[in-house]
Amino acid sequence: MRGKSDCQGGVSGRRIGPCRRQGPRCHPVFAGGTVIIGVHQKHPCLVAYDPAYVPILKAQLDQREAAFTSEDGEFNYNIKRRAAQGEAVPFDGSGRFIMPGFPRFHAGIGANAFFYGVFDYFEIWDPGTLLESEGVPDMMKSCARFHCAQKGIAL
Repeated sequence: MRGKSDCQGGVSGRRIGPCRRQGPRCHPVFAGGTVIIGVHQKHPCLVAYDPAYVPILKAQLDQREAAFTSEDGEFNYNIKRRAAQGEAVPFDGSGRFIMPGFPRFHAGIGANAFFYGVFDYFEIWDPGTLLESEGVPDMMKSCARFHCAQKGIAL
């Protein structure tokens, strides 16, 4: 999902679609029918990725854990705890999936969702939360404003 973004309105019933599976706009890694959705390690949003990304993510976390081991050899257990929460969900032929309850609750996603592709994964945000968040690039906030305005979603 390289650089793709979109705002989905009316996320009632929790069934939403990050991409429409026609054309080059949908990253081929998500064509398998399952996506893992979990809470972002730092920001109040969700991350979603292909199951094949799990070993890569685990290797990155192993490296980070090793880099932040205390003098007595104790790991920072929260490094993996923050990233390990995720739920595999299927998506249908049009790319829609049912967002798991806890991640959606944790990220505060209500009636609208903003999807933002970040190469290996995509993020799912409540648009209002994104605009209020610190440490998020202004360009990303502008992108959310643009896509939501295109869909008639007032922020």
